[in-house]
Amino acid sequence: MSSGTEKKAYVGRSITVTFEARRCLHAAECVHGLPEVFDPGERPWIRPDGAEAERLAEVVRRCPSGALQYELVDGGTEIPERPTRITRNTVGQLIARGELSMDAAAGPRAETRAVLCGCGQSRLQPYCDHAGPCGQTASG
Repeated sequence: MSSGTEKKAYVGRSITVTFEARRCLHAAECVHGLPEVFDPGERPWIRPDGAEAERLAEVVRRCPSGALQYELVDGGTEIPERPTRITRNTVGQLIARGELSMDAAAGPRAETRAVLCGCGQSRLQPYCDHAGPCGQTASG
């Protein structure tokens, strides 16, 4: 059975981007931000050498769900926003950004960005997976 923590790494010269598909909520911040790096129609769909590392890191930080993460070759990673902020969007999801400690099925996880289930029906608790009403889009 899948634990929801499977990450695939896309290694570039200056930056490695990881992607956790089960957490992706298809906000498309990555595709719109750097289509030359993020192209879902290609394989591999993430090409980290398609942009300068700092620009790529900035676009990865736009991913609200935290499905995308990065690590720079020099070991640099995302610095959590301070203060930590949690807001509820129009469909009931909780958008969290900051220094987060999540109790997930696979155990505690340190996070900087997450979209949390607001209705209790996600199979990927505490993350939203589109299973319940809070995962439905407002335009539905």
